[in-house]
Parts: sequence; structure tokens; C-alpha cells
Amino acid sequence: VDALRAAVMDTGDPDLARLGHEYLPLYFGRRHGDPSRPWNRFEIRVRDLDGRPLLHHEGNWRDIFQNWEALAMSFPAFLRNMVATFVNASTADGFNPYRLTRDGIDWEVPDPEDPWSNIGYWGDHQIVYLLRLLEALDAHDPGAIPGLMAADIFSYADVPYRIKPYAAILADASDTIDFDAERAAAVDRRVAARGSDGKLLVDTGGEVLHVNLLEKLLVPALAKLSNLVPDAGIWMNTQRPEWNDANNALAGGGVSVVTLCYLRRYLDFLARRLTTIEAEELPVSCEVADWFGRVAAVFETEQAILAGPDRDGQQRRRIMDALGEAFSDYRATLYARGFSGRRGLPLERVTALCRTALVAIDRSIATNRREDGLYHAYNLLNFDPEGASVSLARLPEMLEGQVAVLSSGLLDADAALALRDQLFASDLHDAGLRSF
Repeated sequence: VDALRAAVMDTGDPDLARLGHEYLPLYFGRRHGDPSRPWNRFEIRVRDLDGRPLLHHEGNWRDIFQNWEALAMSFPAFLRNMVATFVNASTADGFNPYRLTRDGIDWEVPDPEDPWSNIGYWGDHQIVYLLRLLEALDAHDPGAIPGLMAADIFSYADVPYRIKPYAAILADASDTIDFDAERAAAVDRRVAARGSDGKLLVDTGGEVLHVNLLEKLLVPALAKLSNLVPDAGIWMNTQRPEWNDANNALAGGGVSVVTLCYLRRYLDFLARRLTTIEAEELPVSCEVADWFGRVAAVFETEQAILAGPDRDGQQRRRIMDALGEAFSDYRATLYARGFSGRRGLPLERVTALCRTALVAIDRSIATNRREDGLYHAYNLLNFDPEGASVSLARLPEMLEGQVAVLSSGLLDADAALALRDQLFASDLHDAGLRSF
């Protein structure tokens, strides 16, 4: 696999390099869940018509990468390929399609005759599973990620869903996406002409748009930072957000401390890796650079409020609005005309945003510490209908919140042990079952 990746890079052909970095000789991939669920389609193919072993895999997004994380322990040489497959299938607005197969990506299409169609637009594991693959790759091959940061061999999925403007999300956070039938038809025409690459975002010349790994890692981080609610977490307003069944159930008005904790670990990892790159700047799409600039400006302008001990509902809403509108304007431009070109983004600025955001995130995680020493996992937003303010309602304790805080890297050893001890003393622990 090392020889394959070297050979495709030597050709200078970005499409061949992209495909070579995605290559995974999998004969079977576990398919998630209960076959009786009407939205789960199963097809297990292990041999062809002549009885020969057949390379084939398919699965829902979360299940593919959940299993590849474990598979990588046995086959770490393929971690670059797993990372490449992950980022190449994510979208330019920071989300992902529903399914992944050897033949490419797949998503739901609305069908009036099928009540399970159009389940939602996904932000499923865009942070935590990608982070775990990146950490594993970095541990196995410390030079891999810095070496790929400038490589223009990565793509975006062109999923024909459109997240609504920020004002519409405020009006109804449980109805935030539209299916773009015209865009879907254009994708279908490209697929008919060129195969699975037709599902990828194209440039102005109609060819697959290629970007570097820095941009692919920035976009999901910016998408999450743009939905930050100070003191609460990451607002889950895309109908299928991030991680855990509780996240799915709370989509709309729910805010996730769990995702906030993994975002902390992600930004810390990104900042540390960027310091190992010799280049002072790398090119990213102009629209991504503009979005980055607006998000960075919010964190710089509001630094004292975000890092301070107390925030009122109006300050919280002001920061939410500034971040949400920056993301909304980026999406409007992206959906209307795509990317217009690229320009250099100083890596020092990226590292600075990571560090500034980490201060704000740490403050928000600390705010979610309960009186009993556990941490809130999820919160609900309450918007003041007569004023520009937002308040929070805390939900009962959940195990995944404690796991996320322990995984975040925020706690020192003594604090981590104290949280572990409190878990065993809490109502989450069932002494009879010796489990949680």
C-alpha cells in the first residue's frame, strides 16, 4: 500500500492520487443494526458469480468508521486510506452522506411513497471518529499528517441537501434542511457520464474539485464552532448531529456537551500538528478563508466574555448570532455559486483560532460541572420571544457526558480520578449489575 500511494503521487494526477489513497481491499464490511428496520438496506456479497472472493463493503456512515477504527489496529498501514476515504466523502458545509460503499457514497432521496425516506442530513461523527483515525495515523506514522496537509488530492461530496439560513433555523430548529431536486438531477447526470466521481463537488470546468487536507480538517471544525452556544455546548440543529442516540433524539433544540468535549480534543490535536509544518501558509478555498476570518473575529472580539466566569442570556445570544450568521452566509455563497478560487491562509492564524477557541470551550465545559461533580451531557435552548436572549435548561446526567469529559483532555489526573469515583457513587451506577 505504501508503494501504491507513492506511485499514484508520482503521476501528478490528482484524481489518480485521490483514488489510490482511498483504496481499501475489503472483502466484507459489517452492516449496522437490525435488518427489520425499514430504512436499513442490506446486501452482503463475498464472492462473484464464478465463486471468486469479491472486494465489497457497504454500510451506514457511523458503522463504517466505527469498525474501521478497530480494523486499523490490525492494519495500520491503511490508516491514511481510511482518513482519505472519510474526508473525501464529507461535504463543503461540514456534514456527510448517509451511506458509504465500495462504489462510493449514497444519500437519502425524498419519496412520497416511503415514510422512511429523507431521514435527514448528517453531521455524524464528523469530529470524534475522524479525530480517532487521525490520532491513530499520527501515532503510527508521525510524518503522515504534516505531509498531507498541502496535498491537493482530497474532494467534497456533493450531497443535494441545503441547510436553511440562520434566521430560518432560529424560527424552527427542527426543520432545517431542504432537498435540492435540481442539484440532485445534475449529480445524476454526472454519475451517468462518469460513474461514482459524479457525486463529488466539481470546479468551474466540471472536473472534480481538489483541496488539501488542511481545508478538509478546517471545515468540520468551523461548522461546529459556528454552532457553539456558550455555557451549553454545540447546537444540534441539522436533524442528525454527531454522536449517540441521545443526540439524534435531541436534534433541534438540543445542545451537546459531548460534541463540545470532542471538539476540544480535535482542536488541540490540530493546533499541535500545525506546529510541525514548515510552510507559513497553505491555500484554501476563498469562501472557506472568509468563513474562517469571520469565526476567528468573533472569538477575538468576544474573548473576554467567552473566557470569563459569567455570561448573561443576551451576551450568549449575541455570540450565537454572530457565529450562526457567518456560517449561514458561507452556505448561501457555497450553494449559489460554489468555490471561486483559493488563497493562502497563514497557519499561525489557524493555530491562534484553535487556542482562542479552546479557552472558550474549556470555560463552557467547566460551566457544565454539576454540584455533585458529574457533568451535564445535554442542554436545551429557550429563546426569549420578546428579546435577543437565550437561556438554558439542563437535562439529567447521562453516562456519555462523563465519558466525553474524561476523553476531552481537559481534566488533570486528580480531577479525572475524582470524576471516576463520583460515577461509581452516582445513580448512573447499578451495583447489582456492576455496570452503568
